[in-house]
Amino acid sequence: MVFLDRADAGRQLAARLRQLQAADPVVLGLPRGGVPVAFEVARTLGAPLDVIVVRKLGVPYQPEWAFGAIGEAGVRVLNESVVKGTGLTDAEMSAVESREREELLRRVERYRDENARIPLAGRTAIIVDDGVATGATARAACQVVRAAGAARIVLAVPVGARDTLAELSKEADEVICLEQPSWFHAVGQWYYRFGQTSDRKVTDLLRRAAQNAPGPLSAPADDPPLRDDEVRVIAGKVELVGHLTIPEQPIGMVVFAHGSGSSRHSPRNRYVASVLNQAGLGTFLFDLLTLEEEVDRARVFDIDLLARRLVEVTTWLTRQQYVAGLRIGYFGASTGAGAALSAAADAQVEIDAVVSRGGRPDLAGDRLADVQAPTLLIVGGHDTVVLELNQLAQAAMSCEAALAVVPGATHLFAEPGALEKVAELARDWFVAQLGPIAAEHRSGAETP
Repeated sequence: MVFLDRADAGRQLAARLRQLQAADPVVLGLPRGGVPVAFEVARTLGAPLDVIVVRKLGVPYQPEWAFGAIGEAGVRVLNESVVKGTGLTDAEMSAVESREREELLRRVERYRDENARIPLAGRTAIIVDDGVATGATARAACQVVRAAGAARIVLAVPVGARDTLAELSKEADEVICLEQPSWFHAVGQWYYRFGQTSDRKVTDLLRRAAQNAPGPLSAPADDPPLRDDEVRVIAGKVELVGHLTIPEQPIGMVVFAHGSGSSRHSPRNRYVASVLNQAGLGTFLFDLLTLEEEVDRARVFDIDLLARRLVEVTTWLTRQQYVAGLRIGYFGASTGAGAALSAAADAQVEIDAVVSRGGRPDLAGDRLADVQAPTLLIVGGHDTVVLELNQLAQAAMSCEAALAVVPGATHLFAEPGALEKVAELARDWFVAQLGPIAAEHRSGAETP
């Protein structure tokens, strides 16, 4: 089963939870993505809706890999096997926790405003998220709710990894999940539309639930994009999956080329994409390889194959409604940067800007000299080997090529503020190269 969106998932989940109506439940959504699901559950059960704010603690060099989580009331959960396996020091863990604690407090203040937490003592607490992968945040949520005196804890999600759900059954009194696929990669793959949920939407849904405000189910708090869908594209003999987001009145389009071991679900690239969307840029995050191909390391580094597919997908994209006529840029990460630059040099597509994040432009080889699109190379100051490769690539390029070094950042830009800086640099570059001012400048330059 693939859910249309979080609201659809929430309505289907609510149907499974109707037997809890008589248990005096409180529905607790995990921000941000769990709140739209929880809103539908609370509406169906006639129960109050609140948030349970927790933050995942990510391994510094691989943020999506959780070594623990923190929650309100000072709760801290560690995954000892991850801590031991990564060799994390107390100082490294404390630095991550300090940063996440600040964000947790910010969200608590933003979501709750002047409203106190709904008392849980003696009641049934239904913790809701849009899905469960590693389970770190869900585990922390269960412990926070247990500490608050809940008589019974029910963890309810539309989809989750089987092994993780089995482990979470030790924390919750009951775990309810609609879909437990035998192969589980990421929550987003089980939704047709899985865009970012904003703070504004979270607070709006909480307000509507508190006031029992009437209105259409899941009325969005933000202006909805023209498109925010999972799409499938035929490239050669394979079908590739991607997520296409087109905001109202788009000023340009950016296609993402992910690095080795990454996919359209990459939290770093999704964050960058959300920043670009807010600036009026459409984004297309897609998988350059199929699931079967990803296990073949030779294909992961086959730049010619990746570039060819990027060209094929770009050609398809230019024929889509709302995209025709827009200038297009590439955002490449790691090995994906090599593919993006190689594709940008292909005469079959017209690319107007390229941004590389911690990229390997050297993998584009001789094609670097053929790239005409203005290119920004973003590298971490502490990523010394990749920095040198980017300096050599910049010298080999004949187009406008700028090198931006983010001080103190390592390869994955996991340091506080580093990824935010990457997103800002990419946004400003793409807006300058793809936006209306760039169009006017080029039009004027072509006028005799």
